[in-house]
Amino acid sequence: MKTKLLFIFITGWHGANAQNKTALPESARKLKDVVVESRRNLNQKNLSIAKSSIANIDLPQSAGSVNNRVISDQQITRVGDAVKNISGVSLTQTRLGVNETYTARGYSIGITGGAGSILKNGLVTNIAGIPEAATLESVEVMKGSTAMLYGNVSGGLIVNLITKKPKFEYGGDIKMQTGSFQQYKPIIDLYGPLNQHMAFRVVGTYENDRSFRDLVKTERIYFNPSTLYKLGKNTTILVQGEYLNAHLTPDFGIGTLDSGRVIPTNIPVSRFINVLWAYNNVKQNSGSFNLDHAFNDDWKINFAGAVQSTDVDSYGAGLPNTLSNSGDWSRPLARAHSIEKDITTSVNLNGKSVTGNITHQILFGSDFTRVVTQTDAFKIISNGTLVTVYDKINILDPATLAVPRTDIPDAAVTTTTTAPSNRVGIYAQDFVTITKKLKLLAGIRWSYQETVQTNIFTTSTQAITNGAVATANDQEFSPKLALVYQPAKNTSLFGSYSNNFNINTGTDIYGQLLKPSVINQYELGVKNNFFEGKISANLSLYRIINSNLAQQAELKADGTLNSDATVKELKGQTTSDGLEIDISSNFSKNFYFIAGYGYNNMRFTKTSGAKGSNIEGEQVVINPRHTGNLTAFYTFTKNRLKGLRLGVSSFYTGERLGGYNNIVGQTQIGSRLLPLKGFATVDVSAGFGIGKFSLRARVSNIFNTVNYLVRDNYSITPVTPRQLIVTIGYKL
Repeated sequence: MKTKLLFIFITGWHGANAQNKTALPESARKLKDVVVESRRNLNQKNLSIAKSSIANIDLPQSAGSVNNRVISDQQITRVGDAVKNISGVSLTQTRLGVNETYTARGYSIGITGGAGSILKNGLVTNIAGIPEAATLESVEVMKGSTAMLYGNVSGGLIVNLITKKPKFEYGGDIKMQTGSFQQYKPIIDLYGPLNQHMAFRVVGTYENDRSFRDLVKTERIYFNPSTLYKLGKNTTILVQGEYLNAHLTPDFGIGTLDSGRVIPTNIPVSRFINVLWAYNNVKQNSGSFNLDHAFNDDWKINFAGAVQSTDVDSYGAGLPNTLSNSGDWSRPLARAHSIEKDITTSVNLNGKSVTGNITHQILFGSDFTRVVTQTDAFKIISNGTLVTVYDKINILDPATLAVPRTDIPDAAVTTTTTAPSNRVGIYAQDFVTITKKLKLLAGIRWSYQETVQTNIFTTSTQAITNGAVATANDQEFSPKLALVYQPAKNTSLFGSYSNNFNINTGTDIYGQLLKPSVINQYELGVKNNFFEGKISANLSLYRIINSNLAQQAELKADGTLNSDATVKELKGQTTSDGLEIDISSNFSKNFYFIAGYGYNNMRFTKTSGAKGSNIEGEQVVINPRHTGNLTAFYTFTKNRLKGLRLGVSSFYTGERLGGYNNIVGQTQIGSRLLPLKGFATVDVSAGFGIGKFSLRARVSNIFNTVNYLVRDNYSITPVTPRQLIVTIGYKL
């Protein structure tokens, strides 16, 4: 029986090939297309993150998508809660409660647009202040190396946030979301035609939340207007704007003891240890356009661009990462202000060409990103004296020391550093259908990245000087080669090779700027559709090797010992091995489920053994070995229960390490690692609809699991305890 099930998983369900040949009148055919479109499984979709018209079942790479149905049913308010629905992907950090970090295959992605691993509608974006989920139509994730398409991005995953678009029909909804800990969030979403060639959409939210954490609060205003123009039969242009004004409380969580190696689990998860007046304010503005034009049925072009400005202003205590076991903390202060300005464009030409019996699906493209960051440095003064220690508290027993200070010392800008960077890429890809069963994908990208020498404006002298590091230029070629074999229409087996690269800082022993580290990925996978596309089941195995990891050099050029951490050599190595399984279904309009499992083992597999190098065999931090997800929803359509929707969602994050990886010759006595246990949360949901009115409720973390998300060893964020969220909606 087990052998038969494995055979079905690998070869697909051949009965799915059956098709209804009955002719339909035009109107019925259109209706059928709409229904099929809404119930297509992941493998039947074309993901925009792939930049091509290749269906996911043909795509020789692991990818996932969280659609609007799941976002709505789970009442998702943060992107981190969405990506957990994809195998092997986890929300691993919430830095100070104001930013999110997502991890897959041993690699993480974070905040800034400059990193390029987080996209919005296919363009690089900055997600400081955490992106707004109310405007999301779906969230796409592509796992593994995507350097051939996107250049210098994470080797583990990239995330593409797809926003809601205008429609040529009037509609929308008004919602009120409320819940535990004084959470209030009204949402409005309106769309419709302005004339026969133009449509609009407006999404707006106001959020005013407290938290299970003492003194922590959130206030956000978000506005997203968009307009869609039909410029003739084959051309459309979408113009969007976004505005975010977020006032957040920076929150270290509960802190750590023993210089960041112990979490004090004997104190309430609600205890707040930052200064009482701490703030993190984010103002973000962006504008974008997306032009699509079809030359004919076979050739199409997309041209897109965006500008974005992100202003982050924060003030509070410094990092609590050196506390002793007594819990005493002499709190310093840290003031920060930065403005990041991003300009990004991309153009993609997709076409189809037939040569004899061979079909080519061709992609040509180019992209450009410019990021300019201005960062202020401050001196903090109180009563004319430079502040080094603000006050002293005890995180274990706040009553043991004096009452914390509440005054806000002055902070004066001392320098402003401007750091520009430019990225450009040109790429080409051909997906060749050699026979019905055998297909080949080949592609290559040339990337150029320039990190421009900074300039520093000094307030006291009004002088501008250059930074210590000269302008650095890096160029890399990123190839991808994959073979796809389809023994049946609904089954694809693939093997692929691709790489990505990381830009390094520092110099080699001869004083030359360090070259990028090239990271190789090998992947095998199988994708299946079962039961006429009602179920998709995908499996992938991968190995990712960074064979030239930058580490501190053991010797200088003259053979003497090196003690300078900025002098490095490409002699280290990490290896990431793993497995991922994704299963999803749309059995009917009443019932669907999604499930996933991911295993990852990322460790240091070769080190130089020199001072400053990593420890061979040690697991890389912030990488759970095991992750899992399961969601199921059912809607009753008959009798007295008609309109009732019930659902359950469960997420598992396995054991992982916080803190910092150990290095040879470290000054700290004992391990720098912070072991974290695995944990699971379970959410239950219920909803009901009567006419245009709807009511949804969710109890998250119903078993009140206690665990932590850890940023290095200073931001120790407890998992949100049991919480009720209710959404009341009216459909226009």
